[in-house]
Amino acid sequence: MFEGIHTALVTPFRNGGVDEEALRALVERQIEAGIDGLVPCGSTGESATLSHLEHRQVVEIVIDAARGRVPVMAGTGSNSTREAIELTRHAKEAGASGALLLSPYYNKPTQEGIYAHYAAIASEVAFPLVVYNIPGRTASNIAPETIARLARLEHIVGVKEASGNLDQMSHVIAKCPADFAVLSGDDSLTLPLMAIGGKGVISTSSNIAPGLVCDIVRRFEAGDVAGARARHYELLPLFDVLFCETNPIPVKAAAAALGWCGGEIRLPLTPIGDANLERLKVVLKDLGILQ
Repeated sequence: MFEGIHTALVTPFRNGGVDEEALRALVERQIEAGIDGLVPCGSTGESATLSHLEHRQVVEIVIDAARGRVPVMAGTGSNSTREAIELTRHAKEAGASGALLLSPYYNKPTQEGIYAHYAAIASEVAFPLVVYNIPGRTASNIAPETIARLARLEHIVGVKEASGNLDQMSHVIAKCPADFAVLSGDDSLTLPLMAIGGKGVISTSSNIAPGLVCDIVRRFEAGDVAGARARHYELLPLFDVLFCETNPIPVKAAAAALGWCGGEIRLPLTPIGDANLERLKVVLKDLGILQ
Protein backbone atom coordinates (compact mmCIF):
# COMPACT_ATOMS: atom_id res chain seq x y z
CA MET A 1 0.00 0.00 0.00
CA PHE A 2 2.82 2.41 0.89
CA GLU A 3 5.74 2.09 -1.48
CA GLY A 4 8.27 4.44 -3.07
CA ILE A 5 9.31 7.81 -1.64
CA HIS A 6 7.37 9.32 1.25
CA THR A 7 8.67 12.62 2.55
CA ALA A 8 8.82 13.07 6.32
CA LEU A 9 7.79 16.72 6.21
CA VAL A 10 9.37 19.44 8.32
CA THR A 11 6.91 21.60 10.24
CA PRO A 12 7.51 25.29 9.46
CA PHE A 13 7.07 27.67 12.38
CA ARG A 14 6.55 31.44 12.42
CA ASN A 15 6.36 33.56 15.56
CA GLY A 16 6.08 30.45 17.69
CA GLY A 17 3.18 28.86 15.79
CA VAL A 18 2.68 26.63 12.76
CA ASP A 19 3.28 28.51 9.50
CA GLU A 20 0.34 27.23 7.44
CA GLU A 21 1.28 29.11 4.28
CA ALA A 22 4.82 27.71 4.23
CA LEU A 23 3.55 24.20 5.02
CA ARG A 24 1.10 24.28 2.13
CA ALA A 25 3.88 25.48 -0.20
CA LEU A 26 6.12 22.61 0.94
CA VAL A 27 3.36 20.11 0.18
CA GLU A 28 2.91 21.56 -3.31
CA ARG A 29 6.64 21.48 -4.00
CA GLN A 30 6.83 17.83 -2.97
CA ILE A 31 3.91 16.75 -5.14
CA GLU A 32 5.22 18.66 -8.15
CA ALA A 33 8.55 16.84 -7.75
CA GLY A 34 6.83 13.45 -8.01
CA ILE A 35 7.06 12.00 -4.53
CA ASP A 36 4.74 9.10 -3.68
CA GLY A 37 3.44 10.24 -0.30
CA LEU A 38 3.68 12.67 2.60
CA VAL A 39 4.34 12.01 6.28
CA PRO A 40 3.48 14.92 8.58
CA CYS A 41 4.16 14.89 12.33
CA GLY A 42 7.07 12.47 12.35
CA SER A 43 10.46 13.00 13.99
CA THR A 44 11.43 15.36 11.16
CA GLY A 45 8.23 17.33 11.78
CA GLU A 46 9.18 17.99 15.43
CA SER A 47 6.13 16.07 16.59
CA ALA A 48 7.57 15.76 20.09
CA THR A 49 7.16 19.52 20.66
CA LEU A 50 3.79 19.99 18.93
CA SER A 51 0.77 20.48 21.17
CA HIS A 52 -2.13 18.11 20.52
CA LEU A 53 -3.97 20.98 18.86
CA GLU A 54 -1.00 21.76 16.61
CA HIS A 55 -0.54 18.08 15.79
CA ARG A 56 -4.11 17.82 14.57
CA GLN A 57 -3.76 21.14 12.73
CA VAL A 58 -0.66 20.01 10.81
CA VAL A 59 -2.26 16.71 9.80
CA GLU A 60 -5.40 18.49 8.61
CA ILE A 61 -3.44 21.12 6.65
CA VAL A 62 -1.33 18.51 4.84
CA ILE A 63 -4.38 16.39 3.95
CA ASP A 64 -6.22 19.43 2.66
CA ALA A 65 -3.21 20.69 0.69
CA ALA A 66 -2.55 17.26 -0.86
CA ARG A 67 -6.15 17.09 -2.10
CA GLY A 68 -5.96 13.33 -2.62
CA ARG A 69 -3.12 13.55 -5.13
CA VAL A 70 -0.78 11.46 -2.95
CA PRO A 71 -1.42 9.44 0.20
CA VAL A 72 -0.83 11.09 3.57
CA MET A 73 0.59 8.83 6.27
CA ALA A 74 0.14 10.82 9.48
CA GLY A 75 2.54 10.40 12.35
CA THR A 76 0.39 9.42 15.32
CA GLY A 77 2.79 7.64 17.63
CA SER A 78 3.00 8.04 21.39
CA ASN A 79 4.40 6.20 24.39
CA SER A 80 0.81 6.08 25.66
CA THR A 81 -1.29 3.52 23.81
CA ARG A 82 -4.46 5.43 24.64
CA GLU A 83 -3.03 8.67 23.24
CA ALA A 84 -1.80 6.89 20.10
CA ILE A 85 -5.31 5.53 19.54
CA GLU A 86 -6.78 9.02 19.86
CA LEU A 87 -4.28 10.57 17.44
CA THR A 88 -4.73 7.72 14.96
CA ARG A 89 -8.49 8.00 15.12
CA HIS A 90 -8.21 11.72 14.38
CA ALA A 91 -5.97 11.05 11.37
CA LYS A 92 -8.50 8.56 10.00
CA GLU A 93 -11.40 10.96 10.49
CA ALA A 94 -9.41 13.81 8.90
CA GLY A 95 -8.94 11.77 5.72
CA ALA A 96 -5.41 10.41 6.01
CA SER A 97 -4.50 7.25 4.08
CA GLY A 98 -2.75 5.65 7.01
CA ALA A 99 -0.68 6.31 10.11
CA LEU A 100 2.96 5.94 11.11
CA LEU A 101 3.47 4.95 14.75
CA LEU A 102 6.85 4.82 16.45
CA SER A 103 7.42 2.15 19.04
CA PRO A 104 6.66 3.46 22.55
CA TYR A 105 9.62 5.49 23.77
CA TYR A 106 10.90 5.86 27.36
CA ASN A 107 8.63 3.09 28.72
CA LYS A 108 10.94 0.42 27.20
CA PRO A 109 8.19 -2.21 26.85
CA THR A 110 8.95 -5.87 26.31
CA GLN A 111 8.41 -7.40 22.87
CA GLU A 112 5.03 -8.60 24.11
CA GLY A 113 4.20 -5.07 25.23
CA ILE A 114 5.20 -3.65 21.83
CA TYR A 115 3.01 -6.23 20.09
CA ALA A 116 0.06 -5.50 22.37
CA HIS A 117 0.47 -1.74 21.82
CA TYR A 118 0.16 -2.00 18.04
CA ALA A 119 -2.49 -4.71 18.19
CA ALA A 120 -4.67 -2.48 20.38
CA ILE A 121 -4.38 0.45 17.95
CA ALA A 122 -5.14 -1.74 14.94
CA SER A 123 -8.18 -3.20 16.68
CA GLU A 124 -9.55 0.11 17.97
CA VAL A 125 -9.06 2.21 14.84
CA ALA A 126 -9.15 -0.33 11.94
CA PHE A 127 -6.88 1.81 9.77
CA PRO A 128 -3.69 1.10 7.74
CA LEU A 129 -0.77 1.32 10.16
CA VAL A 130 2.97 1.46 9.54
CA VAL A 131 5.18 0.46 12.46
CA TYR A 132 8.18 2.73 13.11
CA ASN A 133 11.28 1.06 14.55
CA ILE A 134 13.89 3.62 15.61
CA PRO A 135 15.85 2.25 18.58
CA GLY A 136 18.09 5.32 18.74
CA ARG A 137 15.10 7.42 19.83
CA THR A 138 12.92 4.87 21.65
CA ALA A 139 15.57 2.92 23.63
CA SER A 140 14.06 -0.39 22.47
CA ASN A 141 14.31 -2.43 19.29
CA ILE A 142 11.40 -4.21 17.64
CA ALA A 143 12.66 -7.71 16.90
CA PRO A 144 12.03 -9.25 13.46
CA GLU A 145 9.89 -11.93 15.10
CA THR A 146 7.67 -9.25 16.63
CA ILE A 147 7.33 -7.42 13.32
CA ALA A 148 6.41 -10.74 11.69
CA ARG A 149 3.65 -11.24 14.29
CA LEU A 150 2.38 -7.71 13.67
CA ALA A 151 2.44 -8.23 9.89
CA ARG A 152 -0.18 -10.95 10.33
CA LEU A 153 -2.64 -8.44 11.81
CA GLU A 154 -5.19 -7.12 9.34
CA HIS A 155 -4.43 -3.40 9.48
CA ILE A 156 -0.64 -3.39 9.91
CA VAL A 157 0.75 -2.95 6.41
CA GLY A 158 4.41 -2.02 6.78
CA VAL A 159 7.37 -0.91 8.85
CA LYS A 160 9.71 2.06 8.72
CA GLU A 161 13.00 0.42 9.65
CA ALA A 162 15.46 2.89 11.17
CA SER A 163 17.54 0.42 13.15
CA GLY A 164 20.40 0.94 10.69
CA ASN A 165 20.91 -2.82 10.69
CA LEU A 166 20.58 -4.40 7.23
CA ASP A 167 20.91 -7.87 8.70
CA GLN A 168 17.85 -7.22 10.86
CA MET A 169 16.00 -5.79 7.86
CA SER A 170 16.81 -8.93 5.88
CA HIS A 171 15.24 -11.07 8.60
CA VAL A 172 12.17 -8.81 8.68
CA ILE A 173 11.69 -9.17 4.92
CA ALA A 174 12.26 -12.92 5.10
CA LYS A 175 9.67 -13.39 7.84
CA CYS A 176 6.92 -11.07 6.54
CA PRO A 177 4.42 -11.48 3.67
CA ALA A 178 5.49 -10.22 0.25
CA ASP A 179 2.96 -7.39 0.33
CA PHE A 180 4.22 -6.07 3.67
CA ALA A 181 6.14 -2.84 2.95
CA VAL A 182 9.57 -2.58 4.55
CA LEU A 183 10.62 1.05 4.15
CA SER A 184 13.98 2.57 4.95
CA GLY A 185 14.14 5.09 7.77
CA ASP A 186 17.65 6.15 6.75
CA ASP A 187 18.21 7.90 3.43
CA SER A 188 21.66 6.39 2.98
CA LEU A 189 20.22 2.86 3.29
CA THR A 190 17.41 3.27 0.76
CA LEU A 191 19.29 1.63 -2.12
CA PRO A 192 20.84 -1.18 -0.04
CA LEU A 193 17.44 -1.97 1.48
CA MET A 194 15.73 -2.05 -1.92
CA ALA A 195 18.43 -4.43 -3.12
CA ILE A 196 17.31 -6.96 -0.49
CA GLY A 197 13.59 -6.46 -1.08
CA GLY A 198 12.63 -3.18 0.60
CA LYS A 199 9.83 -1.13 -0.93
CA GLY A 200 11.18 2.43 -0.59
CA VAL A 201 11.91 5.12 2.00
CA ILE A 202 10.34 7.58 4.39
CA SER A 203 12.85 10.30 3.67
CA THR A 204 14.19 13.40 5.39
CA SER A 205 16.42 14.39 2.47
CA SER A 206 13.50 14.55 0.04
CA ASN A 207 12.36 17.69 1.85
CA ILE A 208 15.30 19.38 0.14
CA ALA A 209 15.94 17.30 -3.00
CA PRO A 210 12.70 15.43 -3.74
CA GLY A 211 13.36 14.86 -7.43
CA LEU A 212 16.88 13.54 -6.87
CA VAL A 213 15.81 11.19 -4.07
CA CYS A 214 12.95 9.94 -6.22
CA ASP A 215 15.44 9.22 -8.98
CA ILE A 216 17.25 6.62 -6.88
CA VAL A 217 14.05 4.62 -6.42
CA ARG A 218 12.74 5.16 -9.95
CA ARG A 219 16.01 4.02 -11.53
CA PHE A 220 16.22 0.94 -9.32
CA GLU A 221 12.62 -0.02 -10.04
CA ALA A 222 13.28 0.36 -13.77
CA GLY A 223 16.24 -2.02 -13.56
CA ASP A 224 18.88 0.72 -13.90
CA VAL A 225 20.90 -0.38 -10.89
CA ALA A 226 24.06 1.40 -12.05
CA GLY A 227 22.12 4.65 -12.48
CA ALA A 228 20.53 4.29 -9.05
CA ARG A 229 23.94 3.63 -7.54
CA ALA A 230 25.42 6.70 -9.23
CA ARG A 231 22.61 8.89 -7.90
CA HIS A 232 23.05 7.36 -4.43
CA TYR A 233 26.72 8.35 -4.34
CA GLU A 234 25.95 11.78 -5.74
CA LEU A 235 23.53 12.37 -2.86
CA LEU A 236 25.66 10.75 -0.16
CA PRO A 237 27.15 14.11 0.97
CA LEU A 238 23.60 15.45 1.38
CA PHE A 239 22.54 12.39 3.37
CA ASP A 240 25.56 12.90 5.62
CA VAL A 241 25.23 16.64 6.19
CA LEU A 242 21.50 16.51 6.90
CA PHE A 243 22.33 14.37 9.93
CA CYS A 244 25.45 16.25 11.07
CA GLU A 245 23.35 17.41 14.03
CA THR A 246 20.15 15.97 15.49
CA ASN A 247 17.36 15.67 12.93
CA PRO A 248 15.58 17.96 12.03
CA ILE A 249 18.07 20.73 12.88
CA PRO A 250 20.03 20.53 9.57
CA VAL A 251 17.05 19.93 7.25
CA LYS A 252 15.18 22.85 8.84
CA ALA A 253 18.26 25.01 8.29
CA ALA A 254 18.47 23.85 4.66
CA ALA A 255 14.83 24.71 4.01
CA ALA A 256 15.40 28.14 5.55
CA ALA A 257 18.52 28.72 3.45
CA LEU A 258 16.42 28.00 0.36
CA GLY A 259 13.79 30.48 1.49
CA TRP A 260 11.08 27.83 1.80
CA CYS A 261 10.32 28.54 5.45
CA GLY A 262 11.71 30.27 8.49
CA GLY A 263 14.50 28.73 10.51
CA GLU A 264 12.53 28.52 13.76
CA ILE A 265 13.13 25.33 15.70
CA ARG A 266 11.75 24.45 19.12
CA LEU A 267 13.65 23.82 22.31
CA PRO A 268 15.21 21.60 23.41
CA LEU A 269 16.55 21.58 19.83
CA THR A 270 18.72 24.57 18.98
CA PRO A 271 19.74 26.26 15.69
CA ILE A 272 22.50 24.65 13.65
CA GLY A 273 26.08 25.61 14.47
CA ASP A 274 27.86 28.07 12.18
CA ALA A 275 30.45 25.59 10.90
CA ASN A 276 27.81 22.98 10.08
CA LEU A 277 25.63 25.61 8.39
CA GLU A 278 28.49 26.54 6.08
CA ARG A 279 29.16 22.87 5.37
CA LEU A 280 25.47 22.40 4.59
CA LYS A 281 25.43 25.34 2.17
CA VAL A 282 28.50 24.00 0.35
CA VAL A 283 26.76 20.65 -0.23
CA LEU A 284 23.58 22.36 -1.42
CA LYS A 285 25.57 24.48 -3.85
CA ASP A 286 27.58 21.51 -5.13
CA LEU A 287 24.27 19.75 -5.95
CA GLY A 288 22.90 22.85 -7.65
CA ILE A 289 20.09 23.15 -5.10
CA LEU A 290 21.28 26.45 -3.61
CA GLN A 291 22.48 29.20 -5.91
